[in-house]
Amino acid sequence: MKRIVVVGASAAGLAAAETLRREGYGGTISLVGDEPHAPYDRPPLSKQILSGEWSPKRLPLRPYADLDALGLDLRLGAAATGLDTADRTVLLADGSRLAYDGLIVATGVRPRRLPGEGAQHVLRTVDDALALRLRLGPGRRLAVVGAGFLGAEAAAVAAGLGARVTLIEPAPVPLAHAVGAEVGQVLSRAHLEHGVDLRTGAAVAEVTEHGVRLADGTLIEADDVLVAVGSHPNTEWLADSGLSVGDGLVCDEYSAAGPGVYGAGDVARWYNPLFGVEMRIEHRTHAAEQGMAAARNLLNPAAGKPFAPVPYFWSDQYDMKIQAYGYLRGHDEVAVVAGELAQRRFVAVYRTGDRVTGVLAVGMPPKEIRRWRQAIALRALWADAVPAAEPVDAAEVA
Repeated sequence: MKRIVVVGASAAGLAAAETLRREGYGGTISLVGDEPHAPYDRPPLSKQILSGEWSPKRLPLRPYADLDALGLDLRLGAAATGLDTADRTVLLADGSRLAYDGLIVATGVRPRRLPGEGAQHVLRTVDDALALRLRLGPGRRLAVVGAGFLGAEAAAVAAGLGARVTLIEPAPVPLAHAVGAEVGQVLSRAHLEHGVDLRTGAAVAEVTEHGVRLADGTLIEADDVLVAVGSHPNTEWLADSGLSVGDGLVCDEYSAAGPGVYGAGDVARWYNPLFGVEMRIEHRTHAAEQGMAAARNLLNPAAGKPFAPVPYFWSDQYDMKIQAYGYLRGHDEVAVVAGELAQRRFVAVYRTGDRVTGVLAVGMPPKEIRRWRQAIALRALWADAVPAAEPVDAAEVA
């Protein structure tokens, strides 16, 4: 294998390139990125960059000297536009073609947008965050559409900067699909206590030049609108490649999508044998882990190892540090095993079937959640791991 192309120059792509070198690969590595910036960290965009606490100079994942030491063929500002798997060639927007013996697809996602003629902010790139930051301050009106983790973080930062924030969510309880209605109610209450106008069960029809118009005709006036309603995997360039695409690049348990082709990070939908389901995870830690796993399996497919992580994510909202391990979606039960929901200091454990499949903690020491990570990794039986307790009732914490 003389040439490996990594398409996507963010956390997953950089981790893959570094792992290839660490594993002794001495051939050419082309790292392709559609942004002109060197690989940088994205979680701070909705936190420290949006708040102005950090300068963008703190974002790069590695110093330029470390990138130089990798000896990469760095192709920044050059998006991939096509893939010929028969000829093993990647086509770039500048018209150039990159031949490969091995390929790692780590092209990430892009934000969804809403109908309407009004201007919309999104939060995916450093330029997005800086543009929105300039618009925030005391008395400014910000409408945030989507109360998932990204929207909630941005709402918290904007409120802290003195903006008048309206947070709009079509579901009855924000984040219920991700963490359950019980925990979603607790996190929602924090917004209300910080003066955020939280509108649940409210569908948005369009973004106008004056704000956001709801499906019932109500106009929520705002100086700026942030749309945080999910993402599209960047797979269009793979349309004629013959690879399987469906809400991401479809991969097997080894992160393989085809002969000599592997997926990593936000764009990859792979089979996680630990949970027995296909999943696509959009979290920073996961991106790096899968980038490393894909690189190792690409170099030595005969000795490939299934990629079976316990996913991890975190979120900072107001004074809350939220951390979670596992796969919380589709759970059957949630039980608080330490602390209290009402105090916003607790550990909640999630059951799917007869197994412990997830844990979420707010304001608790790391050791309180790490032991549950081990239980998830070992596929612990719920009956053995969780003390007998009444399931949490969402109405009790509303």
